[in-house]
Amino acid sequence: MPCLVAVVALLFPRLVIAGLWLLTDWFVGVFDGLIIPVLGFLFLPTTLLWYSVVVNVWGGEWDLVQIVGAVIAVLIDLSPASGRRK
Repeated sequence: MPCLVAVVALLFPRLVIAGLWLLTDWFVGVFDGLIIPVLGFLFLPTTLLWYSVVVNVWGGEWDLVQIVGAVIAVLIDLSPASGRRK
């Protein structure tokens, strides 16, 4: 099941962000204000999801795995194919 959620998150990151925001408390305490999540939702949704995973799962500790994941998330968001995702 977690792999299915990860695949859906890569295909439809904004849908997953909206679902998490509406149905869970996943983003509570992750961000101080509202501007960063809104900008992340609009411009870097995969990176926003990865940042929230790092904060919720690893307690905000940034090691090599988390940094590599963040770089991959930014590359996914900035790739030319990201415009075709919903």
